[in-house]
Order: sequence, then structure tokens, then C-alpha cells
Amino acid sequence: MADAARLIMTPEDFFVWQRDQDELYELVDGHPVPRHRMMTGASMQHDRATVNVIGSLYAQLRGTSCRPTTADIALRTSIRGLRRPDVMVECAPLVQDTYEAREPKLVVEVASPSTTTIDQTRKVEEYKRHPTLAYILLVETLKPQALLYRRLGAGWDIETFEGLDAVIDLPAIGATLAMADIYDGLSFPPRRDLAAEA
Repeated sequence: MADAARLIMTPEDFFVWQRDQDELYELVDGHPVPRHRMMTGASMQHDRATVNVIGSLYAQLRGTSCRPTTADIALRTSIRGLRRPDVMVECAPLVQDTYEAREPKLVVEVASPSTTTIDQTRKVEEYKRHPTLAYILLVETLKPQALLYRRLGAGWDIETFEGLDAVIDLPAIGATLAMADIYDGLSFPPRRDLAAEA
């Protein structure tokens, strides 16, 4: 890995190299970076929320031209950049033996304490540059809250969803994500009442 980290790779070079690796990598500025270097494994909260999102989207999109994918499928964010969102919805015809999405409409990043900053800053800006993306969804795991970036013409609108009763409407893919479904089976740490402690 040390030799590969010093090389500057194209995405095509990267996919050939990735096939011989034991873990998933992203390509950042032409350099392979272990996907899990940015997070200390996936917590049960993270994993459960990710599976819930995939399950809800799969049920709604089955039989359509769109389908959810896992982090095994990469998203090209620049000429020397590939990311692996936790969940993505691809709406192009299925091509066998490809390693990247061609016409993604939605990316979902499920927050981990160690990745929240990069997910909300650098990755969001990289995702915004992809021409076919309509939505970028950031899902919190410490509380029922999600942040949706929705493409509006040449810009992006941001909407926050809070609480288990909220529903995220995603008309560009013909689906919705109910917060109750995203957070099914998750528990949250009790919130401290700072006013009562004062």
C-alpha cells in the first residue's frame, strides 16, 4: 500500500489496483485512501441506519429504472477523485462489471462521529459537482435528524428534517424516506437538560 499511496492514479488505474486489495478505498486527489481510515469501523447505529435506508429505497424502487447501491460502487467526483457513499441511487441501465455509478440521483452519507466533519464539508462540495445528482442526504445517528441538499437549477437548497414523524420527499427518483423508517431499531443517548443543570 505504501507504494500505491505515493502514486497519482487515474480512476481507471485505481479500479484495476482496487481489485487486488482486501478493503475498500476511495481515490482522493489521485491517491488511494482506505475508506475506513476515516471511520473506526461502522457502529451498530451507523450500520442499522444504512441498512434501513437501503431497504426502504429498494422496496420503493423495485421495478423502476432506479436502484440503491452500497459503498461497493464508487462515485466519480473529479478527474482524480472517487468516493464511496454509504448509499447511492443509480438510475442508468444496469451495466455488468462496472465499479462506478453512471447516473446517480441520490447519495446518502450516514454520520459517524469521526466522519461528520468531512461528510458535511469536503464530500458535500465534491458531490455537488456531479452533474446528475439531484439530492445529497446526510443522516445523523446520535439523534433523528437529516440534512437534505436538493439541486435547484444551478444551485442547491438545504432542508433539515427532525423527529421521527418527518418524511423526506425525493420526487426525482419517485421515492420518500420516512424518518421513522431510517431510524427503525435505533436508540439515542438521553439529551442533557442544560437549563436544569444551571
